[in-house]
Amino acid sequence: MMRECWLGIDVGSISTKGVIIDENNKIIATSYLWTEGNPMEAVKKVINNLEQKLLEKNSVVVGVGVTGSARKLIGSMVGANMIRNEITAHAIGTLSLFPNVKTILEIGGQDSKIIILEDGVVVDYAMNTLCAAGTGSFLSSQAKRLGVRVEDFGDIALKSDNPARIAARCTVFAESDLVHKTQAGYKKAEIIAGLCDSVVNNYLNNVARGKKIIPPIVFQGGVSKNKGVIRSFEKILNEKVHVDELGHLMGALGIAILSRKTQLKEPFSFNITNEKFETKGHECSNCPNRCEIVGIYKNKELIDVWGNRCEKGVNS
Repeated sequence: MMRECWLGIDVGSISTKGVIIDENNKIIATSYLWTEGNPMEAVKKVINNLEQKLLEKNSVVVGVGVTGSARKLIGSMVGANMIRNEITAHAIGTLSLFPNVKTILEIGGQDSKIIILEDGVVVDYAMNTLCAAGTGSFLSSQAKRLGVRVEDFGDIALKSDNPARIAARCTVFAESDLVHKTQAGYKKAEIIAGLCDSVVNNYLNNVARGKKIIPPIVFQGGVSKNKGVIRSFEKILNEKVHVDELGHLMGALGIAILSRKTQLKEPFSFNITNEKFETKGHECSNCPNRCEIVGIYKNKELIDVWGNRCEKGVNS
């Protein structure tokens, strides 16, 4: 007997995540890798990884969900039966592990968000996609400047009880402040601990501004792997901050769970990784809107088109 399972894909600007869940919403296979500016190729690799990690080869994927910044493109590519934004997906994924969560803090590679819930329903949220200050890419660049691995940032930060004060409201200001602190003789651990504090303050003063942060609080995203940032959140909020080891997969988990609401007409085929996909864009001139039309092709056959604000753009 074939075992039914569901696939969730979260395609971000920095990383692409994928999970396969069973009938109990338990994750049975995961994949995480860098998007590297090519979401379609990244998704192919994720799907390949997931297929290899499926221990039970008699499993059949009956639902596919896609979320993230490239959800429209990848949703068309894989024939998804569920496409939703990151807010919804992250909320559903987190609730499956923390049913009583009230606040979700998320800091990723290039953006960050906060989600406020009441009785398991999203009632407010905010996102920051305009500035990289205080995100994973910001910490990576500062780690390189300090000559340490970003993976070691958290452990080094925990060695200091006297964090240096560093402004993180802007990457340029932060780097200038960091250089000044270095030249003033601050220890590396103090500077790194200060960077963790500044990331949290930047997040709270911008993304979470005006939001009432109520426990239980869950922290997720790539930066949640940083022990120094976790400590800074708990110190500044004076609350326990929960972090799950699979926190970076919450979007993929959530959209996989949502994909169970409907079902694919035919089981998902992992052979999709052998197909050739490409996109072509052009400006429609059929009306004054001048819409930017994007078409996605599978083996040179048009399978989807979007970007049009009227019917004239469909066949332009």
